[in-house]
Amino acid sequence: MKPPKIDTTEFRDHLSNVTETGKRIWIYPRIVVGQLYKLRTYFSWLLLGFLFGIPFVEVNGGPLFLFNVIERKFIFFGVTFFPQDFHLVAFGLLTFIVFIILFTVIFGRVWCGWACPQTIFMEMLFRKIENFIEGDYRAQQRLDAQPWDTEKIVKKTSKHVIFFIISFLIANTFLAYIIGKRELFSIILDNPLNHISGLVAIVIFTFVFYFVFAKFRELVCIVVCPYGRLQGVLLDKKSIIVAYDFLRGEPRGKKKKVEEQPNPLEELKALTNPNANKGHCVDCSICVQVCPTGIDIRNGTQLECIGCTACIDACDEVMVKTNQPTGLIRYASLDGIEQGKKLSFNLRIKAYTGVLVALLGILVYMLITRSDVETTLLRTPGLTYQEEKGNVSNLYNIEILNKTINAMPVSLRVKDYPSAQIKLIGKPLQLNKSDLTKGSFFIVIPKKELESPSIKLKVEILSNGQVIDEVKTSFLGPME
Repeated sequence: MKPPKIDTTEFRDHLSNVTETGKRIWIYPRIVVGQLYKLRTYFSWLLLGFLFGIPFVEVNGGPLFLFNVIERKFIFFGVTFFPQDFHLVAFGLLTFIVFIILFTVIFGRVWCGWACPQTIFMEMLFRKIENFIEGDYRAQQRLDAQPWDTEKIVKKTSKHVIFFIISFLIANTFLAYIIGKRELFSIILDNPLNHISGLVAIVIFTFVFYFVFAKFRELVCIVVCPYGRLQGVLLDKKSIIVAYDFLRGEPRGKKKKVEEQPNPLEELKALTNPNANKGHCVDCSICVQVCPTGIDIRNGTQLECIGCTACIDACDEVMVKTNQPTGLIRYASLDGIEQGKKLSFNLRIKAYTGVLVALLGILVYMLITRSDVETTLLRTPGLTYQEEKGNVSNLYNIEILNKTINAMPVSLRVKDYPSAQIKLIGKPLQLNKSDLTKGSFFIVIPKKELESPSIKLKVEILSNGQVIDEVKTSFLGPME
């Protein structure tokens, strides 16, 4: 017998946490500690350890990761990238986007439920603190409904003070990813008046994080985050998502205790058994009570679903209590539920995988062939050439970017012109680690060796006798 068709239109007309008049409905998620919740908790501890620990890990005297947008300096796994490497960053970002697309096509919003910082902080940190102080979801509802007595003031004040302290720690960690731990420590330990901009940044970040986790909450996922809308384009019937098995669960309804029927005829059993025409869903609505965005997973895939698996744990617990098989809500694809199909390596996945492998190959090649230094050499604007004692000279400006974490001395040499001399203006060039060095110099060539008024030259940049870069330029001479 085919289950009755479910009305899947009403829930798409409005958000689950907003009334018809536009007033927000505060969500009080019920916490059910199941196997997946425990796994998510352990995984969250691991990710939180990485998040708070990585800014303080150094590789060869530098941070492991740094995203200094202000100074346009980025470090990934100890390798420094500068604006001159923008093509690498852009290509890496493109590769990451393709990876996200491929991952979403196959596994849906696993990232949102298991690894997104918003979910980890909200569900595994702030929510647990809230439940510890105010009690479970019913106690929180009662507390919010009661007048402002001593109990409510103490609990609310304690919760929000702790929320603000944690937000302050998150803000400092976040800032450490941007400016580095040493600059962060100098802001903390030094006179605040010497670091007004840094202090203002910490305060702003603190209030932003506090507002997000104390007030805004699930609206980040529903309203702000574009990934929920992106999944609507990427998901198909073969994508693995948190899904309700409607074939097995419908028609839903409460189960009644029935005495064993002495008549062995199946037809008679069906007539006398009140549960005969009901599915496995007992319509307890626990899956709705545990949802942090307030949706009913039984309505199908929805933008608000973050794949947190809370409904899976809750439903499995009910199935055990009602002596029914678990997995009524589980990780599955629509094809898997309707037709019993398993995930296959279809043409769409093959195409995305092929593109991803190609992009990764190109990115790896670009990283391997990336030079340690990058040189910009230009003739000084507004000047042509100078003649002196049978020699012709041109003035040049040079900029050498050292992309490594090692300081190195450098020297210059004109290639293919043994008689050409280089005369530096000022001190010898010295490349500091991960820094840009500027200088000026003359190239002097005997006039008799000039074959034309303009010749092409190659200037080699050497360090410890080894050529580390080579640039092309032009040399002007008299027209004779």
